[in-house]
Amino acid sequence: MRFDVFTLFPEMFTGPLQESIIKRAQERGLISVHLHNIRDYAAGRHRITDDAPYGGGGGMVMKPEPIFAAVEAVLGDEKGVPVILLSPQGRLFTHQVAKELSRHPRLALICGRYEGVDERVREHLATDEISIGDYVLSGGELAAMVVIDAVTRLLPGVLGDPGAAFEDSHAWGLLEYPHYTRPAVFRGWGVPEVLLSGNHAAIARWRREQALRRTLERRPDLLERAVLTEEDRAFLARLGWPKTPESDKPT
Repeated sequence: MRFDVFTLFPEMFTGPLQESIIKRAQERGLISVHLHNIRDYAAGRHRITDDAPYGGGGGMVMKPEPIFAAVEAVLGDEKGVPVILLSPQGRLFTHQVAKELSRHPRLALICGRYEGVDERVREHLATDEISIGDYVLSGGELAAMVVIDAVTRLLPGVLGDPGAAFEDSHAWGLLEYPHYTRPAVFRGWGVPEVLLSGNHAAIARWRREQALRRTLERRPDLLERAVLTEEDRAFLARLGWPKTPESDKPT
């Protein structure tokens, strides 16, 4: 997969792209990340990429011309490439969105800055808008790194364990079960006996129940959308889910 990142600060990506899973994926030819400095596509001697907003107000707005010029020069006549604007106004980035994006051979990511980008970029250039959470960052660079990392993990061959990505939190709509490793006892705290039993069926059942319990305790909202078996629902019912609204309780 190829990622094209359009940014005013390409140096921000140097560290994250040269470490761990992302680095190995590039070395193995599974992904390529191309950084494009929007300023290189700005006109004039000073290569200005922002200006004051029409109508007044504080802050500066990224001009449309350099962004359009950069994306069009890089993508050329290639059709069907998602052009994603990283923005706090976009749809929420989730595991399911990452899976959706991982099916494309190429992604273009536009990193906004300042007060945002000219609305014409959103209306006529971007094909999608993504937010990584309900908060505001200084720019879209960190959000682009999150998207690259999450999508890369889902590509075949990237992770050492082919099934690892499918057991991650959110992969099945649930938070992941607890993990333990050696030593079996640390400062008096032991590993659950079932994990030492060698009974793979019992271990699988324990992990599923722990995932359900943890999701109920920390993110009960996820259970409304998760794919649950009858056994799952019976286990959750024993834990008191779903809770009966006060108004529905018998008097």
